[in-house]
Amino acid sequence: MRNAYRPHDALVEPARPSSAVIRLILGSVLIVVLVLSLLFSLSALLSVFLPARLWDELAVMLESGATPAGVITNLYIFGLVIIALAIAARAVHGRSLPSLIGNWSLARYHFARVCLYLFGLQVALGLLMPTPTDMTPEPNLSFSYWLTLMPLALPALLIQTGAEELVFRGYLQSQLAARFADPRIWIFVPSAVFGLLHYDPVVNGDATWLVVAWAALFGLAAADLTARTGTLGAAVALHFMNNFYAIFLVAPANNFDGLALYTFPFALDDMDALWLWAPLDLMLIFVSWLAARLALRV
Repeated sequence: MRNAYRPHDALVEPARPSSAVIRLILGSVLIVVLVLSLLFSLSALLSVFLPARLWDELAVMLESGATPAGVITNLYIFGLVIIALAIAARAVHGRSLPSLIGNWSLARYHFARVCLYLFGLQVALGLLMPTPTDMTPEPNLSFSYWLTLMPLALPALLIQTGAEELVFRGYLQSQLAARFADPRIWIFVPSAVFGLLHYDPVVNGDATWLVVAWAALFGLAAADLTARTGTLGAAVALHFMNNFYAIFLVAPANNFDGLALYTFPFALDDMDALWLWAPLDLMLIFVSWLAARLALRV
């Protein structure tokens, strides 16, 4: 396993001079403080320049994600996370944002190739895997309208998935790996944190811990790909294609479905449907992870 993870040294080496755990804690706290400060500043700015009625509508739109504008705006807001991470990494660790990504040319290659393979996987599964009758997706947006939104939506999705991978795989994973040699620490800890940040009983109800477990397992797959390739390209591609399918193609009804072409005929509070769907979703993570490894021969 250690030989398989040798490429990870490309991300770990820049972290070694500032690998003290206290620096990681300070950097993480600074990221949270900066994100909250940027969000507060943006909200204050918008509340000043927007009419009260429009500001109230925007707040509801962002909270529900029930409209295309609400979803796209939510995704672009993750740009603030990237800004906060860039500041914190430089201030606390003396690291640049590119050092969290790895070799840029190689990362772009990994991203493009894994996206291509995962697109093929989704097409194959869509054609070959039967869908239970009571889970057949229902139309949500017209294809022509949905297509016109993609030039604005796809960069937003790349920002959202890139921000999360930069924080959890680029920053947390590499800093922990610089301090601890045992892969179980620097793979499982960021993945567990990633999972726990999906804890939202208000939105997910009884499915909360199922969502947390799913996110943690996804984090393990992304962490493994990052260690095997030495760049964030494959992990971002895995995240990007997963979220493209879950947000843009088919979303659970009444759950961040404003930009979905189709919606499933169940919501996240329908536990019977979720327990039926969960094994298929977990299988998809596993198969996608295998497809990404096959794409890059790692």
